[in-house]
Amino acid sequence: GAGGSFDLRLLPLDQVDRIEILKGSQSTLYGTDAIAGVINIITKKKGDRPVGGFGTLSYGTYNSLKGNAGLDGSTNMFDYHLSYTGLETDGISEAKDKTGTGNFDKDGYTQNSFQLNLGIKPNGRISIRPFARHSDFSGKYDGGAFADDKTAVYDTKLLNYGFTGQYILSRGAVNLQYGRSNTERTFNSASGNYPFRGNFDNAEVFVNHDAGSNFQILTGINFQNFYMEDENAVRKNPSVTITSPYAVFFVKNLHGFSVELGGRFNSHSGFGNYFTYSINPSYLINNSVKLFANYSTGFKAPTLSELYGRFGANNSLKPQESKSAEAGIHYSTRNGKVDVQATWFNRKVSSAIVYVTEFINLDKQNDYGFEIEPAFRVNADLTVRTFFAFLGGEVTTKTPADMDSTYNNLIRRPKNSFGINIGYQITKRLFISASLKAFGDRKDIFFDTNDSLTKIEHLSAYQLLDLYAEYKLAKDVLRLFIDAKNILDQDYTETWGYNTLGPNINTGISFKL
Repeated sequence: GAGGSFDLRLLPLDQVDRIEILKGSQSTLYGTDAIAGVINIITKKKGDRPVGGFGTLSYGTYNSLKGNAGLDGSTNMFDYHLSYTGLETDGISEAKDKTGTGNFDKDGYTQNSFQLNLGIKPNGRISIRPFARHSDFSGKYDGGAFADDKTAVYDTKLLNYGFTGQYILSRGAVNLQYGRSNTERTFNSASGNYPFRGNFDNAEVFVNHDAGSNFQILTGINFQNFYMEDENAVRKNPSVTITSPYAVFFVKNLHGFSVELGGRFNSHSGFGNYFTYSINPSYLINNSVKLFANYSTGFKAPTLSELYGRFGANNSLKPQESKSAEAGIHYSTRNGKVDVQATWFNRKVSSAIVYVTEFINLDKQNDYGFEIEPAFRVNADLTVRTFFAFLGGEVTTKTPADMDSTYNNLIRRPKNSFGINIGYQITKRLFISASLKAFGDRKDIFFDTNDSLTKIEHLSAYQLLDLYAEYKLAKDVLRLFIDAKNILDQDYTETWGYNTLGPNINTGISFKL
């Protein structure tokens, strides 16, 4: 994307198998950008029979129509997943109508997405998995906070393709993967036409080797290439490469003790060489209580758009460097009825990059907090999951008088958040769940074009209650579902000057053959 990040709207949930969240710095295994965590999205790969089919059709609030259909299957030597998702909605006005006249138009959108995942296994040791996906996402947008625009439209396209391969050794495996993403974005409005194109290549080869029942070694090398094409960029067609060999040593449950030691050498074509490392020890007591800790360093270079893009670019930016520490306890009963994890964390970032009227480096960013995540399986049919999180943080930077100035800068992030989810399998066919999430008050920065001043705005606390129910029939081939969100009708704000969804319901039917 324009900022080096991925536009999640281009990947429909229908094509996702599961999502894993790895908290804390993960730069040793996942590379330079992972200084605060990793969201790992695993797409659907195959079916459990030679030929299968699936589909979903739903309709909901804001005249939202969605369809998904596909084929999947697997044999001893071949597997596949092919799917299409289409979505169209009238939507809501992106900008909040402060005038109360109701003249702001709705900013709807349309999505079309294809995905193909293949698996080829010529023998018991070799496997090759090519993949390809294409998404088109287009719609309307507004002129900014509290500013309607009835003419502004955008179109975004993503083409993502590549493959993974594996050769199984007697005590490990050799793994190879390559992926390329081509992104095209065009914004058209009364203020002008803004095209953007970008490419991202990611290639990696790594070997994992079992050095015994309790020891494992992982070593590999990763290559990344970023390219940006922007007619109005400060620098024409900039690109950057990162080459990073890495190695990790694991000790697994040696008399209850485990540890991960790893390091990565990052060679950046624009900013030189950086070394990052991590150490993650843990100790398991009676197979139910785990004490764990983590200390790691990270490195994140400015993106091409931060350096050379058309909005606020600054080619004098320095890379961000981080030091992260966390410690906690995880308790789980052997019957799985109780599972509780509590974690404290602290992350210090030097040369933190923020946007004011342009991208700048601040001297120090310090984030800290704790979270607790209890889960209970009351019986075979009833589960309860909760979480509570506290987050604090401040930035320290030099003032024009060369004095240190420290202030809270966690914009749009609540200090306190809480959630609870209850799932109940009422009968073999009927399942219901309820989810309540509460978020504390926050602050946002708003640039008022009327008087050309940057202001701090207060965002009130809010609570979201969602309900979901599904009923299976026809020997579980068909599934009827209803999904209701924001039942409490909360009029809340996530970004100052922009709308959020009111109460909305989506209902439909899905099948799997």
